[in-house]
Amino acid sequence: MIRGRRHVSVAVRRPDGGIASLCQPLSGLYTGRLRRFALVRGVIVLLETMTLGMRALTYSANVGMEAEGEELGKGAIAGMIGFALLFAIGLFFLVPLLASKSFEGALGSDLAANLAEGALRLAIFLAYILLIGRMAQIRRVFMYHGAEHMTVHAQERGEPLNVQTVRKYPAAHPRCGTAFLLVVLVVSVVVFAFVGREPLWWLITSRIVLIPVIASASYEVIRFSGRHADNRLVALVTAPSLALQALTTRAPDDDQIEIAIAAMNGAVEADEGAITPSASD
Repeated sequence: MIRGRRHVSVAVRRPDGGIASLCQPLSGLYTGRLRRFALVRGVIVLLETMTLGMRALTYSANVGMEAEGEELGKGAIAGMIGFALLFAIGLFFLVPLLASKSFEGALGSDLAANLAEGALRLAIFLAYILLIGRMAQIRRVFMYHGAEHMTVHAQERGEPLNVQTVRKYPAAHPRCGTAFLLVVLVVSVVVFAFVGREPLWWLITSRIVLIPVIASASYEVIRFSGRHADNRLVALVTAPSLALQALTTRAPDDDQIEIAIAAMNGAVEADEGAITPSASD
């Protein structure tokens, strides 16, 4: 999946070896004036990332089921999105919170428990990435992830988009969604360090209702880092995010790079008005 300035393009390898593609205009919410406002745009980016990601996965799954004549319905899609949200909130926010209860009062304040909670959250996140990376299907997803990044590098440098040119670029990219997730987790440690742990209902509620605030602050960090990528201090701060991508990307094969190039071409051509955004083969 490649997001252009005003369109999003998805390319998928069909079971028969052909390429199916879908190019659609982005919602005005994702490209409108609200995107210009600091902090507000972080919430929009979080919503966009989840929505476009699930849309791309749904399209990919439906293309894969073409041979069986089946298709995912709206109910199944809504169920998957709901489950994914509940799972993420439970695993990355509520589990560390409850596990850190034993640290309360260790330093005469809530600080130790909040810092322990943040450390546990980071550990769970890294363990989760390591574990799912051992699954064959997820490894293929990570290979496509690497192909996307490599293609973006080539496009940003004005290179011709072909397999040979794209392959010379690294699989890590500073504006990766993985980098965003890691920054979210780090910022959450800082934000939650100043949040009280009593009563229990507030402790749990705060970890959910403050997610948009954390996402907003995290996006501003990512945006600042992207604009000052040549600064040595900024490069030092962003190094952990790039290092993490060694876990979420793999070296792609030629077929996967072809898919990434097809998605990039679709987004660029749609932004330039060369094609009509729609499903196409």
